[in-house]
Amino acid sequence: MMRVLLPLPVVLPLFAAGCSMAAARRRWLQRLIGIAALSACVAAAVAILLHADREGPAAAFMGGWDAPVGISLVADRLTGLMLVVAAPVLLAVLVFATGQPGTEKEQPAFHPVYLVLAAGINLSFLTGDLFNLFVAFEMMLTASYVLITIGGRRDQVRTGMTYVVINLIASTLLVATIGLLYAATGTVNMADLAGRIGHLPGGVRVAFALLLFVVFGIKAAVFPLFFWLPDSYPSAPTAVTAVFAGLLTKVGVYCLIRTQTLMVAPGDRPIGFMLAIAALTMVVGVLGAIAQNDIKRILSFHIVSQIGYMVLGIALFSVAGLAAAMLYLVNQIVLKSTLLLTAGIVDHAAGSSRLAEVGGLARRHPIVGWLFLLPALSLAGIPPLSGFVAKLSVIDAGFADHAWIAVGVAIAVSILTLYSMTKIWGGAFWGEVEVVAEPSDAMSRRYGATAPMLASTAALVVLSLALAVFAGPLLELCQRAAADLLSPTAYISAVLP
Repeated sequence: MMRVLLPLPVVLPLFAAGCSMAAARRRWLQRLIGIAALSACVAAAVAILLHADREGPAAAFMGGWDAPVGISLVADRLTGLMLVVAAPVLLAVLVFATGQPGTEKEQPAFHPVYLVLAAGINLSFLTGDLFNLFVAFEMMLTASYVLITIGGRRDQVRTGMTYVVINLIASTLLVATIGLLYAATGTVNMADLAGRIGHLPGGVRVAFALLLFVVFGIKAAVFPLFFWLPDSYPSAPTAVTAVFAGLLTKVGVYCLIRTQTLMVAPGDRPIGFMLAIAALTMVVGVLGAIAQNDIKRILSFHIVSQIGYMVLGIALFSVAGLAAAMLYLVNQIVLKSTLLLTAGIVDHAAGSSRLAEVGGLARRHPIVGWLFLLPALSLAGIPPLSGFVAKLSVIDAGFADHAWIAVGVAIAVSILTLYSMTKIWGGAFWGEVEVVAEPSDAMSRRYGATAPMLASTAALVVLSLALAVFAGPLLELCQRAAADLLSPTAYISAVLP
């Protein structure tokens, strides 16, 4: 069963991308194909997570070639969790795009490219070897190069070029690291590397640990490797920014968790270095957010800031720390996507996302106010929302491991995050009603957005509330996944029986 099930989250979007390209002149058919494929991915992701939680890690080997020679797809609890949270976000953002004027209506290639992006994200979570992780990154990046410049505005092309250059450098560094690992160990399979890398000299092991952190740190946008993100993301179409903010940087965090726990021995982990990077990432990100006057740019800097909390949890390398990092990761995927979609609705309803140009949206369109307020309060860590549970888990794990400075920084940054969210609320949603330009359709003038835009954003808000309601079982699942990561025998045995 798993031999068939594991490839589905990758194969289905790729097959759908080909079908969608063939239907380029029939936009309704492209939408149907994309929504059907991603809905099937949601079902497959749930089945994979249930199997991984009940039966343990499972592996499938492509072409009949066993690991470490062949291509292996592996799913444990962490993989299943990431697939389950990524699939509905990808689906919701696609539905949003179908209702947003100017995103996919004028771009026949949007649907095929978006589906290739979805396949690359899913392959990143499922792959069991580093070279195919590189392939997955290239699938994502090739698609993102197209998506980030949809519309062809001059500012998009300029910031898009920065995004392209930085990610090409990161990809070059990744493939060089893979080559060095292969030269040193004779394998690129992660389960096989877990056994072989321990035989290398201590200095070489530490160098590889730092190289892997830098490579995936660029992808995750940690300090000081984040500077490309706040300029690149806000200039892209809203649907593109939402999926980038929710998932692309989080793939980098996932890779940090996977490689630092599976391939780096406890004594070789750069714990102090990672704690310092976590604190600096939180501080620089939130200070950058406070200094901005545009909703999308504020939220883009908060992408950076919140990555710091995840790195803090990872750097503790305890069951509590890793579980908190995973819980925070799940929450941020949903919250960041929701907030960026809401920013897109503000732009659509008022004609701008600059705080100086809009106001009073909570009175003009109350539903838009609620769609922003709930995830914003959760992002700031206000109880009893899901963001509070995740943030408290990270802080509690930091206290348990005596990471006093990092925990103090996390608490201070949380207060500043609340301040920046109230800045958006007071600027765009309160005060006198101000709009730069009204939308053309009647529903948008009445409710603030089209039905697909409101429905998809509301669905993610409901999902964030569900994360709060089921925070206890979700944290327990994350704790089981963290225990697996710190004792990866079952993962290795599934790949190399």
